[in-house]
Amino acid sequence: MDRFRWTGGRRTAVTAACTTALLVGLIGTAQAVENLPPNQPLVKDLKSGEKPCATGDDIVYVPSSPRLSAVLYDPEEDNQPSESSPLSGEFEAWWTDADGTAQRRSYSTITLSSGSRQYWTMPDDLPVDTPISWHVRANDGKAVSPWSDEGDGAVCSFVIDDTNPEKPTISSPEYRTPDQEFWVDGVGVYGHFTVDSPSDDVVSYAYDFLGGPHGTATAERLGAAVTLPFLPLTSGPKYLTVRAIDRSGRSSATARYEFNVKSGRAPVARWKLDDPAGSRKAAAEAGTPARAGSGATFGGPAPAGTATGTTVALDGSGHGFLTPDVPATDLRRTFAVSAWARPAGTDRTMTVASQDAEGRPGFTLGLRVNDSGPLWSFAIGGARVSGGAPETGEWAHLLGLYDAETGEAHLYVNGHEVGDAVAAAPTEAAGAFQIGRARGATGYRDRWHGDVGDVRVHDRVVVPGEVTEAAWRKPALRGHWSLTSTTDGSSPEQSDGSPLRLHDGATIYRASNDSCIPEIDPDCTYVPPPLVGDGHLTLDGVNGYASAEGPVVDTRDSFTIGVVVRLADSEPARPMTVLSQAGENTDVFKVRYDPPTHKWQLVMPERDEAGAPEKVVSQITGADGGEGQGHRLTVVYDDATDTIKLYADGYTNADATTILPDGLRSTGALQIGRGKVGDGWGEYLHGDVDEVQAYAGALRDKDVLGLGWETDPCVC
Repeated sequence: MDRFRWTGGRRTAVTAACTTALLVGLIGTAQAVENLPPNQPLVKDLKSGEKPCATGDDIVYVPSSPRLSAVLYDPEEDNQPSESSPLSGEFEAWWTDADGTAQRRSYSTITLSSGSRQYWTMPDDLPVDTPISWHVRANDGKAVSPWSDEGDGAVCSFVIDDTNPEKPTISSPEYRTPDQEFWVDGVGVYGHFTVDSPSDDVVSYAYDFLGGPHGTATAERLGAAVTLPFLPLTSGPKYLTVRAIDRSGRSSATARYEFNVKSGRAPVARWKLDDPAGSRKAAAEAGTPARAGSGATFGGPAPAGTATGTTVALDGSGHGFLTPDVPATDLRRTFAVSAWARPAGTDRTMTVASQDAEGRPGFTLGLRVNDSGPLWSFAIGGARVSGGAPETGEWAHLLGLYDAETGEAHLYVNGHEVGDAVAAAPTEAAGAFQIGRARGATGYRDRWHGDVGDVRVHDRVVVPGEVTEAAWRKPALRGHWSLTSTTDGSSPEQSDGSPLRLHDGATIYRASNDSCIPEIDPDCTYVPPPLVGDGHLTLDGVNGYASAEGPVVDTRDSFTIGVVVRLADSEPARPMTVLSQAGENTDVFKVRYDPPTHKWQLVMPERDEAGAPEKVVSQITGADGGEGQGHRLTVVYDDATDTIKLYADGYTNADATTILPDGLRSTGALQIGRGKVGDGWGEYLHGDVDEVQAYAGALRDKDVLGLGWETDPCVC
């Protein structure tokens, strides 16, 4: 039986009565809820100035009357949707004067919503050098919270210190002042500067080395001195400035310490290995001459673009080595070892240089083969740094460094640090220095097969700038075409090298002394001025181009090609190539303007195959529509770092750089004004070209800035 089957009218009446009773009950319950007091302020939410609440031995020191603050909360039960839970803060502070009189101050803040930080900026007449304590509570207008120091809370205390610390003294056993010793040794040699303030409340020192690091050094204990290490990276006058900071944050006057740094001292051992063919020992520019095994042959080729004359070839046999039969340096102290090396193969581990320890090498510098392939390697004290990609028949400059100050080992390949520095703990290795082999438990192993040149050992840090300079290979100019004249359809190279051949639609424009000025003569036709010098190459955009007799540069090795270009149109309708050099099936590289993106682009195929995917490197530069001075574009491929860059007007950026692990072989001629498109040629340039320059080798950033002018840049 359905017990709720009532008449409609009676059910409606009963329902209404129940609803009324329920509402009355709810209203009564809401009215019965009492206001809860605010939460007790938490110690972690309290600050004396900008410092957290503390007392006792950790009492806070401040430089002036602080602004006290606290975050205050109302209980969640009070947070009704129609309410903002307003709260005010009641602060109290107290202390005892020097005469023993107790003092107390209080302050009530304005009303803010729950969760807000409330502040009391204390008066300026507070006593100095006196512990002042404080607490706070919250007030919602109906009830107050417990004080912040009640129960599990804590009182907050501070002391006002209105005295600046005294200026620190500075001293250094290595880098004395000019009145003690005018020039001091030197780049790559650590100095240690002790700074100490007479004030006993100093907690740190803010320091700044000219041309070096800066920061803040924390004292181990209150008032203690600190010692700052400093590694000079350049020679010349230097200075150190220091300020003492006390526990209140007050700063002393600035102390200044001047010193003069010498250039880095010469190697303690050096074998240039440029001895005459047939020699049985290597002369030592520093250190002891090295006797040569019968597998060492002098008079070999040297890395191009370096000061190295000739090198020694080691045949990889038990007789292919050189040794002075004495150690070159103490491996437990800072040292660096470097050499030029060219492996005859990369399929096995080989050693360029090492120093003997008991049944093992104290360090090794060379080539190591692991599961990922061949890598350059520097191992010392149970640590190994690896990186770079050795290539058969390719020269590389290697430098291994152990920095005893930091306890870390570093490896540089071709002037660039590779891998991550690792902690090392070298032990005594008082045995003989070795070139071309490493000591093993039963004899020598990992013998070098290939060429070695200019081995150096330093007893100091060789700083990054010195590493870069030692590894630099001066680029060789392969062609410079100024494009100001033509003979028999060709524009000459400045050094009587191969000219650029001009083809249909390519002409040399030269400025004329009787040129008119459109602003003065209305019948005068505007002609853009020469790009550089007295003339330039003009291309019609239909079939005009110029070309060299061959590839000009070997694109598998480092190269640099620069050009000055000005488009004829400010809004070109199609892509146009200014430079390209062909491989067997496609362009090995090309530089073109891309209208949709308004960018100059360096385009490289991923492989030398027709239709191969392309890698595009962009440098944002707009076209100047035939009226400006054009843009100086430069392509630089550095085989040492496997990077290729596009520069515009002497500058590049991250967007204009990409990795190119192996350059592609170029067999085609250098093209000016066109590029490969499908099975033929296209993207003909409509505009002007000038100052085409090509180098074997990678120009540095500072050298690229000089490209595109009437004279060759200083590559020195």
